[in-house]
Amino acid sequence: MRTATSTSPATGTPAPVPSRTPDVTVTVIVYNDAGRLPRAVASALRQSHANIEVVISDDHSTDATEEVARELAAHDPRVVYLRLPENSGGCSAPRNRALEIARAPYLMFLDSDDELPERAVEVLLAAHRERDLDFAMGAVHRIREDGGRRTTWMPHLVAERRTLDGIEADPRLLFEHLSTSKMYARAFLDRHGLRFPEGIHYEDQLFSAQAYCLAKTFTVVPEPVYRWYIAPYATADSASISNQRHKLTNVRDRVHVQRLIDAFLAESGHEALREDKDFKFLKHDFRMYAGDLPYRDDTWLASFADLMNPYLDTLAEGAYARLPRAERVVLRLLRDRRLSDVRTAARGLGHDVAPRRVTPDEQSGRVYWGEEVPASPESRHELDLTDLDLDTRPFFTALLRHEITEITRGPGASVDLTVRTYDPALRLPVGPQRAVLHLSPGPRRLTVPFRLSPVRPGLFEGRVRLDLAAARLPLHGFAGTRHPVLRLRHRGRTHTGILLAPLAFPPLTARVPYRTGLTPHRVTLRPEGHNPGRLQITWQPVGTTAKILGPAARRLSTPRTRRAARLLSNILR
Repeated sequence: MRTATSTSPATGTPAPVPSRTPDVTVTVIVYNDAGRLPRAVASALRQSHANIEVVISDDHSTDATEEVARELAAHDPRVVYLRLPENSGGCSAPRNRALEIARAPYLMFLDSDDELPERAVEVLLAAHRERDLDFAMGAVHRIREDGGRRTTWMPHLVAERRTLDGIEADPRLLFEHLSTSKMYARAFLDRHGLRFPEGIHYEDQLFSAQAYCLAKTFTVVPEPVYRWYIAPYATADSASISNQRHKLTNVRDRVHVQRLIDAFLAESGHEALREDKDFKFLKHDFRMYAGDLPYRDDTWLASFADLMNPYLDTLAEGAYARLPRAERVVLRLLRDRRLSDVRTAARGLGHDVAPRRVTPDEQSGRVYWGEEVPASPESRHELDLTDLDLDTRPFFTALLRHEITEITRGPGASVDLTVRTYDPALRLPVGPQRAVLHLSPGPRRLTVPFRLSPVRPGLFEGRVRLDLAAARLPLHGFAGTRHPVLRLRHRGRTHTGILLAPLAFPPLTARVPYRTGLTPHRVTLRPEGHNPGRLQITWQPVGTTAKILGPAARRLSTPRTRRAARLLSNILR
């Protein structure tokens, strides 16, 4: 293990570090990430508060990370390089080893694939200097690597500046379990012997739960203090640990760390937080798995139930009661091991999608999810949909379900879709229904009418040809993804619902000439790939004009030029 020195990339001999004690140590953990490490370190070095120390803690990388890290240390005396003697397989050991050599009274943690905003250290250190705090925390910006879209992680928790005397003042903060959004007082961590648990994944969750419970005073600031880069379509092998939900070991690790948190709450006298912590697990941790359940086979689902159900049985009933009905249905079906139904129900999460069927109980007058009245009192309670008023709610909020059962390639850039609509509450009148498929890759909608014919009460089916070459795109083209929707009208009211694709079919790709625009496009149709599994269509401009004229047109795009482009487009049509 190295002491607090930087090293020469040429000789490997120690070079002196500044004698002045830094105000803050920023630990950058890294493993086989030579490409992004310089960006992370640069974001720490360009902080508006310059008196910092940066410890690069390398979990024994096997790529060029060591060479890159040594070069960074050679160029700035504030950078210290630490290399673990062997790979630990997680984030805890690199952070803990860095803590042992950190010289500053305040500590922050940064992952090599993320960044710090320029004022992160300044803002959090100012909070510490205003009050005697155990830690200060701020907002986290999530940035999608596939398009740069920026959102705030848990924005409702960091919307305003406030100082809390313990987590009991706002247990909702348990949802914000990131260790990287906080600056800790070294004395606080040492006083409680608080370190990251080694040998397990999801170490942030246990560490943060302990920090919240042990802290007497902490401050929340609304300013952004962390940039978290998200790669939503990373391959399974390259995805981060938290995104490797397809691995059953991932499920086992997440449940294990929850049990450790539960034990800590009981031992530390914070049992009163258990319902809030259980609600956080159901609403956040389990919910992430739930969105993937439609794509899992029976064998995986059975193993998932074996791992998850014993823990679900220990959770507070009040935590379940705080969930939306659709999430409670999925949980109950899993606990009842109705695995096929789990997949069906999970496709409706977050989008108000109906079950394929509901079953009324003639004796009680209650209405239940699925094709039968549940056997147990617990299942009847959770699968009871009576209070949703399925048969009387306004038609635009009616629960319907539109599934594509067959997709075949048509001529040119067209596809033929067989669509099945489930109407479990029998809201649609008997007979053929006029339906319309809507798609909006630009300001002008592509509208395709077709007919849904009755198959039996509560079930309709129809075929529609979707010609993607007929979509009217902006003058400079369109690069992006859209999801078609299906619209129905009944008694003057319109209902709009998502279109569920088959969960697996090979992508269909076509080249679409664009006569009135600047460039042709490559159009790809595929299933969405995650919950709820909508039909997904992506346009990508191609050719020389796409590389030259398209970007220029987008740079020159203003409200006035867009109005002129629409006028010209109308004339050319």
